[in-house]
Amino acid sequence: MRGPAEGSVGVAVLGSGNIGTDLMMKIIRLSPTLHVDALVGVDRESDGLARARRLSIPTTHEGIDGLVAMPEFADIRVLFDATSAKAHAHHAAVAGEHDKLIVDLTPAAAGPFVVPPVNLAEHLDATDLNMVTCGGQATIPIVAAVSRIGPVAYAEIVASIASRSAGPGTRANIDEFTETTSEAIRRVGGAEVGKAIIVLNPAEPPMVMRDTVFCVVDGEVDQAKITASVADMAATVREYVPGYRLKQQVQFDVLDAVPVPALGRRVTGTKISVFLEVTGAGHYLPGYAGNLDIMTSAALRTAESVVVRRGWVAA
Repeated sequence: MRGPAEGSVGVAVLGSGNIGTDLMMKIIRLSPTLHVDALVGVDRESDGLARARRLSIPTTHEGIDGLVAMPEFADIRVLFDATSAKAHAHHAAVAGEHDKLIVDLTPAAAGPFVVPPVNLAEHLDATDLNMVTCGGQATIPIVAAVSRIGPVAYAEIVASIASRSAGPGTRANIDEFTETTSEAIRRVGGAEVGKAIIVLNPAEPPMVMRDTVFCVVDGEVDQAKITASVADMAATVREYVPGYRLKQQVQFDVLDAVPVPALGRRVTGTKISVFLEVTGAGHYLPGYAGNLDIMTSAALRTAESVVVRRGWVAA
């Protein structure tokens, strides 16, 4: 395990569960610009805190208040919040009080939605950046890829993840998941109306993350341009999520005055279907946990871009 790179920026990870621990391991293994100064939890016996202690990373089981009391806090510039939507309000207030950047991996949506290949450049100066949800990170790039070719009237995504990859935090945030993802499909993906569904699949052995994206476009579409746009976007996501891939060719179905209840009208145009699979990199969790891997990978890409933009570390 390599040590911190010279001149890298100190960060703390809030949350010692699956997402927080995987993010800690990614930073340690992959980041030339960030180093972990603390892992924060509320359960002294959590595996994440135990692993951090074995790696000689400072820890606290007293939440963010325990972090503020640590001597390392003064030098930390970035907080990653991998706890819950309800806890984020307090964490964001503490971050603001102490002039820390916070990257939010909960569905709290207190700051702007950020999906790196779509709109990261627009929010590099924000102080609280929200990573939407795992389903949003996987599917919104595809909605955006379609909408840059033709206007998306309606987009629906279905995120299917292994039940074993959904920890207490994920399960506690199911309602926020659907609401936040649906809103981000519209605001970031460019759809007129968005809908999100999450499925926790109990199959054994556990399945990898699979996502389905349906986009309805009014009128005729240039199928070749949309296919190329989707492939280009998938390649961009794969730069920081190596296990991200299209399961098959983009599908097109002609709609002739078909009722779309979510729009409250009939649509004559095209339904575009894209099928995705996300396999995790295995930095902490098994490969089937691609839903967690894409969240932590997106958060890492976001924080690295922001610290370079602000001149905290050389590009």
